Amino acid sequence: MIAEAVRRSPLAHHRDRFVALSAATHGDILIRELPYLAQINLRADPNDGDLMQRLALTLGLLLPVAPNTVTSQGDRRALWLGPDEWLLVGSDGEVDTLQQALWNGLEGTFGSIVDVSGNRTVLEIGGAKARELLAHAIPIDLDARSFGSHHCAQTLLAKAQVMIERRNGSAFHLYLQASFATYVADWLLDAAGGEEFPDAFKQKHLD
Repeated sequence: MIAEAVRRSPLAHHRDRFVALSAATHGDILIRELPYLAQINLRADPNDGDLMQRLALTLGLLLPVAPNTVTSQGDRRALWLGPDEWLLVGSDGEVDTLQQALWNGLEGTFGSIVDVSGNRTVLEIGGAKARELLAHAIPIDLDARSFGSHHCAQTLLAKAQVMIERRNGSAFHLYLQASFATYVADWLLDAAGGEEFPDAFKQKHLD
């Protein structure tokens, strides 16, 4: 008998608990894992105008140069991590395509391309109370006036290193190291059982 590899996301075992939370809060808090996204770390010189133009053409989007901002085109996004560093995010199965686009853009110019897809999973936090939930443990101001759509930041959530991206409306994406994913998911579920959220959910799922 030949063993068949089965792909399993870091938070597959939390799926039912996320669904229960949504039901208990009547949609005020929505949590779901977005597993297997393509994630490529890029280092390149943002002061090389020709290089930045080539990368924009091969990727189909401009790399953000303003700190803590995000650009996007379709399912692809580029998150600013530092003056010469970005995280390129694509859909499941797009790792090779993204890497080839980056190599084509570099054209031999000095740079670094690293596949970090297996290092992180992504949680989408949405609903009317998403910001309220995250504000319990994230030290940065998540108010839309200071952290609006297409903004991102590297920060801490309950002592775990995360990247947070503000999506359109009230939704956020959390980029979690796989080794901390269970800890962060459990923390969010515990926090959602606090006084401002339904006691029924706390009693049934968090005891």
